[in-house]
Parts: sequence; structure tokens; C-alpha cells
Amino acid sequence: MSQKSVQLAYQIRRHALEMTNRGGTSHIGSIMSMADLVAVLYADVLHYDPQNPKMPERDRVLLSKGHAGAGIYAALAESGFFPVEELLTHCQNGSRLSGHVSHKGVPGVEASTGSLGQGLPMAMGMAMAAKLDGKKHNVFCIVGDGECDEGAVWETALIANQFKLDNLIVTVDFNKFQSLAPVEDTIKLEPLDEKWRTFGWHVIRVDGHDHDALKAAYDEAKAAMGHGKPIVVIADTVKGKGVSFMENTVLWHYRTARGEEYDAAMKELEAQKP
Repeated sequence: MSQKSVQLAYQIRRHALEMTNRGGTSHIGSIMSMADLVAVLYADVLHYDPQNPKMPERDRVLLSKGHAGAGIYAALAESGFFPVEELLTHCQNGSRLSGHVSHKGVPGVEASTGSLGQGLPMAMGMAMAAKLDGKKHNVFCIVGDGECDEGAVWETALIANQFKLDNLIVTVDFNKFQSLAPVEDTIKLEPLDEKWRTFGWHVIRVDGHDHDALKAAYDEAKAAMGHGKPIVVIADTVKGKGVSFMENTVLWHYRTARGEEYDAAMKELEAQKP
């Protein structure tokens, strides 16, 4: 297990809790569920240079579930793209760090997202452009499970397979909850791995909080490139992971931790410091 990824996951959760508290924003449960997979990507998988964020050969990352943008901002700041202190301006007047992730003036963010179902088609377009231009970089896209209710996700899945976009790696943050209810009570997704496989994708399913398993999954994904199939990593995660009273509950999709709740959540996170 990479100590760097473990430390980064802790920092993502801690920063995000403080950012959403200060800015009065929500989606902390969604950020917590993806923190480990985002940490493994930025610590151990992606090719990038924070001093040269537009480096042509960089890997592209799109957060299609853009409402969890605070988690990406935290990962970028801790990875050196901009000062960590700027995270405290999140959703403040005049800040470039908006609630839904924005590329406007923010180094390391490839596209503004948040209208669900749109980030993945953009990622597919980037992957197709790379193929047409003979470029070797990869395109990574993180989607939500509730987002998979969107028809655009499955249209993209069909097209990516049709054009053999094996430079596209999608990760589904499968935390089992969406905005107002459990995923299975809204639109059933299981068997999710079989659905993607039927659409022609190379499918990997993994514990989304096990850093060794995540690293192995992304290693398998990279090894599968060049074999004509787009790749999806289905990460089984826990909504609100890291704070006991936020876990596995829909409440913390829109709720902001304030007062005693904020203090209790921060105390739990600090007890987990690597």
C-alpha cells in the first residue's frame, strides 16, 4: 500500500469537510466515498506535472459527478497544482473554486462538470481525439452510480466500444446512494458489472476503499489498453466513508456539517490520520 495515497485520501476528506463547512455547500457524502480512488489515481497512477498542467502528454481526468468537486480540488492542491491555502476560499465570493468543479482558471481541471451524464461523453470525445491524433495519453473519468440512470452514459458506452477506445478508463463510484434515496430504490443497477460487460467493456470490480486493490485494478486497466476495449473500474464504496454517522445514509448528500456535527466529524477523521 502506498503511504502517499493513504495520506492523500486522509487530506482529501479533511479538506473537503472543512471546505464544505466554510462555504456552506453539500455533497460531503459523495466526496468521502470517492476519496480513496481519487487518492490512488493522483498518488500512484496518473501521469501529470503540476508545474506544467497543460503538458500535452498528461493524462486527462474528468469528474463527471461534478458535485463532488471539492474532493478534486483537494487532490490537486495537495499534488501541487495550486496552494493548499486556497482551498479555504471554496465557494466564497470571488473564489475560482466553485461548488461544482470548474476548469475556469483552475490548473489541473480539464472541464467544468456537474450536469450529470455529460462528463463521460466529454471524456469519450477526448479519448477519440487522442486516437485520431495518434497521441499516447489516457483519459480517466469518474462517474456516480446514480449518474448511471442517465441515458447519455449508456449511449457513450456503446460509442466507446464501437470505436475501440481502449485509452478510456471509467471509474464508477458505486456508493449505493443517490440524491434522495438508495440507488436500488430509484432505478436498479445490478448486475452493474454485467451491464458494462454486455456493452463491450473490459470490466474490473474492486473494493473502492482498498488502496492495494485499487492500484491493482488500475494496473490491470493499463495492461488492458491496446486490446480494443474501453475499460471500466466499478469501485464498491460507502457513502460518507470515514465519518461513522455519515456512512450509508442519504442524509449527507445535501447536508452540510455544522457546529457539533462538524466537530464530531473532524474528530473522527483526525483519529484516522496516517
